[in-house]
Amino acid sequence: MNKPSKVDAVYLVGLMSGTSVDGIDAAVVKLSPSADREHGVEVELLAFENTPFPAQARDSIFELFDPVNATMDKVGAMNMWLGELYAQATLSVIRKCGLSATQIFAVGSHGQTIYHAPEEKATGGYNLHCTVQIGEGAVIANRTGIPCVSDFRVADMAMGGQGAPLVPFTEYVLFADPDKTLLLQNIGGIGNVTVLPAKASPEQVFAFDTGPGNMIIDGLVSQLYAPLTMDAGGEIAAGGQVIGELLEWMQQDEYYTMPLPKSTGRERFGQQYAAQIIAMMKTNRWKAEDVIATATRLTAWSIVDSYERYIKPQHRAQQLLVGGGGSYNKTLLRDLQQLFAPHQVQVLTQEDIGGNSDAKEAIAFALLAYYTMNRMPNNMPRVTGASGPVIMGKVSFPYPGR
Repeated sequence: MNKPSKVDAVYLVGLMSGTSVDGIDAAVVKLSPSADREHGVEVELLAFENTPFPAQARDSIFELFDPVNATMDKVGAMNMWLGELYAQATLSVIRKCGLSATQIFAVGSHGQTIYHAPEEKATGGYNLHCTVQIGEGAVIANRTGIPCVSDFRVADMAMGGQGAPLVPFTEYVLFADPDKTLLLQNIGGIGNVTVLPAKASPEQVFAFDTGPGNMIIDGLVSQLYAPLTMDAGGEIAAGGQVIGELLEWMQQDEYYTMPLPKSTGRERFGQQYAAQIIAMMKTNRWKAEDVIATATRLTAWSIVDSYERYIKPQHRAQQLLVGGGGSYNKTLLRDLQQLFAPHQVQVLTQEDIGGNSDAKEAIAFALLAYYTMNRMPNNMPRVTGASGPVIMGKVSFPYPGR
């Protein structure tokens, strides 16, 4: 793995909007060369903001999750609109930390995923797989005057990878520990885990999507408790009881036993999945709070099952570090602690170690953009299944003098 060159500190902005579509996470980071860290880089979070999407934009994004509705005119318009919203979020978070746009080296923007199909499909004599993230980088660059790196995933896919997960690269750079095996579990719409064995080389790190994170919970809450869109703090789940029959049905999804590498998304666990559960709920007259409690337990179970199935046979972990929106769900954390207790794995949040659960992925895309701008590989082939290292991200430059 290449190390950043020994240059003066630079400032970057990272942008992330995930499968939960709860808003734009924007982080300003200071990246400095460090002789103390193994990978030669230290990242300091200077400012963070989450900007909720306007209701019309959020509704339009959800409409695009259905390929039938994702017509070219709608995708194209939303691509540009999101570019404008990301640009506003960028300028806002820069102001928050007292810097100016001229001081920012680059913006790294994940974009909004509207379609992810990592499985290869034979087409025209080629084995193709694809992913679509929107939020036009050229708009961000020209509204802010800052070079913007976007559309990261497709370069990895061009090398035969799944284009996901991407954050393990930055987690290795920032969290690798010589003495402990760490599991870095992000719980956004989808859950994903990075395995950092003690004293690991990049070739020993692996990661994958564990399954649904908040996606099923949010989908059910939106239908059963409108206008709520999420179970804040896990309060609804805390008042319910797990439905054994429903949990067993959910655990049968073939995703959980698929071989690595693997990734998933809304195509499998989105609105249609929640609709199936609602139909079963009506037939069986289950209580709404019990259904939410069961969906919450499923997320915890899927994370522990992934550990037992794919990780523990090779590496016994000492800690699970939880980040993402799911880290604020107290019921989910309680379930994780109970299920991991027999494995003697300590469950902590990013805040427990002085980090920021919300900002973690935005920070990651700022760091990924730094590697892109310096023409250094920033994927992990063992994680994604790519045939080799690649420089991910497309660079949009602002008009000179902007």
